[in-house]
Amino acid sequence: MSRIHEAFEHGKAFIPFITCGDPDLATTEACVREAVKNGADLIELGIPFSDPTAEGPVIQGANMRALAGGVTTDRIFEFVERLRRDVTIPLVFMTYANVVFSYGSERFIERCRQVGIDGLILPDVPFEEKEEFAVYCRQYDVDLISLIAPTSENRIAMIAREAAGFLYIVSSLGVTGERSEIRTDLGAIIEVVRKNTEVPCAIGFGISTPEQAKKMAGLADGVIVGSAVVRYLEKYGTQAAAPIGEYVRSMKQAAAEA
Repeated sequence: MSRIHEAFEHGKAFIPFITCGDPDLATTEACVREAVKNGADLIELGIPFSDPTAEGPVIQGANMRALAGGVTTDRIFEFVERLRRDVTIPLVFMTYANVVFSYGSERFIERCRQVGIDGLILPDVPFEEKEEFAVYCRQYDVDLISLIAPTSENRIAMIAREAAGFLYIVSSLGVTGERSEIRTDLGAIIEVVRKNTEVPCAIGFGISTPEQAKKMAGLADGVIVGSAVVRYLEKYGTQAAAPIGEYVRSMKQAAAEA
């Protein structure tokens, strides 16, 4: 069993997403440390890509800022290695297939293992095509985390049965971004998940307020928040760590009350 299960051992997990290198890696490091200090149970680290198809304008902007700042995959690996000197909570990468493929899939996943990355999320890889990456994830003990979307329908049970790490439940159709209301029947999706796996599930896409976090944590084992965190980086730049820490504390508290 991977270290990811530890994120869900102490009640509802809160999982923030941060784009590496936005606006620079020193700021990313400060934000990660503040998130950990304020209760984050697991952190998704985004490796920027020039065409992030699953992302809305907020995270697209973060990708562009990071790439303009000169961040590279190798520099991100070195950054994670530094973090791992004292950051012990699970860390997962979220990026796109082309980033991994162009680096060399086996080389990339072996490097994940070396620096202490626990899991990998590739939102543009369909479940049926995951084996190209899954074979190396199994070899190097890195969880390839599957996504279940409202459109998964009769594939939910199949995806759940092969899940590793945790299941990422996509709350809404479309790209990432804050939403005033989430209308998907997530309870029905999670009911199917529970019947087919003991792997924990966390809901992401569209969650930004403590009220939403509490509601979603009531359905699942954890809550993932990306755009609302990245918006602080857009607003505060290199001074974003403290506001992000405060936000993480409020969201973690709300999730824990579910």
